[in-house]
Amino acid sequence: MSYTPRLREMYKAEVIPALTKKFGFKSSMRVPKIEKIVISQGLGEAVADKKIVDSAIEDITAIAGQRPVATYSKKDVSNFKLRKGMPIGTKVTLRGERMYEFLDRLISVALPRTRDFKGVPAKGFDGRGNFNMGVKEHIIFPEIDIDKVNKILGMDITIVTTAPNDEEAKALLDGFGFPFTKK
Repeated sequence: MSYTPRLREMYKAEVIPALTKKFGFKSSMRVPKIEKIVISQGLGEAVADKKIVDSAIEDITAIAGQRPVATYSKKDVSNFKLRKGMPIGTKVTLRGERMYEFLDRLISVALPRTRDFKGVPAKGFDGRGNFNMGVKEHIIFPEIDIDKVNKILGMDITIVTTAPNDEEAKALLDGFGFPFTKK
């Protein structure tokens, strides 16, 4: 017996019919869907302390349920004491079941735990139906034990959709209950 994530079932049962009705799609294959979610962190402090990258990898593994890869600098920058090939960040790409599980935890658990949370501004769309947002503290996720955290890090979350424009992408995320700020 396999387990289907709650948001995937919700997408099939509620989001597809709602978007088909709203935009008048002729086929259910035309309805936009989420392709992948990319979580990335830039760790500028890792130039001085290599352990920051290791702890960031462990934290993102706990949050995403999938091990991230370290990203490396492409060239030397003397002002930042940076050498080519030094680890300066992490990234992980989630697809399928893990993607829906992460999105569910982000919407229902992590974002409401943010201090003074009033919603996510809808200005993070890129014109091609993808949504980008930043999280200032990775400790909003319940998987992170605050007592074991050396340094509070931020992260960038990119939700890549098949929507051709921002209006359809926003309607898709609204269908999932994404907490956008009210205008």
